[in-house]
Amino acid sequence: MAHDPQAASPLLEAVLNLAHFHQEHERFYSSAPLETAVRLQRHARTLQALADRWSTVVPSVRTARNPYEGAEDLNSEAAIALDGALFMEGEGRPAEITAMIGELRADAEGFAGGGEWLADAMQSSWKVAASLIEIDDLADVMGERHRIITNDWLAANMQTLIAQMLVRAAEMLDHVDFTPGALRADMAGGRVSPRRLHSAAEVISRAADLCGESSRLVHDNQRRWRVFRERADQVVQRHTD
Repeated sequence: MAHDPQAASPLLEAVLNLAHFHQEHERFYSSAPLETAVRLQRHARTLQALADRWSTVVPSVRTARNPYEGAEDLNSEAAIALDGALFMEGEGRPAEITAMIGELRADAEGFAGGGEWLADAMQSSWKVAASLIEIDDLADVMGERHRIITNDWLAANMQTLIAQMLVRAAEMLDHVDFTPGALRADMAGGRVSPRRLHSAAEVISRAADLCGESSRLVHDNQRRWRVFRERADQVVQRHTD
């Protein structure tokens, strides 16, 4: 049974508004996670480069004359090139590693908030979509509308998971004592630090993969938004003419 046109018109106008502005919003979020993914992969490669170095190098026993000398046994040229992570003889944890850990936590907070908001929005959108089922003129585009919602819902869940993973990676790195003395003692013993770095890098890399998957899901919506929006616009015009 067709929906009452007078009742359908305000509903469709609201849906058309959502289709317009949320399509534009999603254009940003179809690319922004990819930028984050590239940054996360760079951090992961930095950690992997350091871990590879520390897994095999013989710890230095020489006394440095200048506290700002680079620690030859601890530094990796790849890690310096990727993130600027430079170990100096008289310094503690490199500022770049501290910044990386802070960045992971900040990204986690952003993904957690975004995932929660998007999941709530999709819960609401799912309920609103039920009101459109009775509109005969939208019958063949309802699949598109529900695909958009489910794509975004999956992306929301991925964002929540990404947040958890980045917090865990930061926690792993917090368990590494990055001071030169502690690292050399570790390399002379069980070499636990490089194993922790490898594990943190794996978690960060997987989070980056999920950022890419989230982007793909949102990007998949662009054509579907266009199809649904064009049809909704046609129906609104017929009801207002």
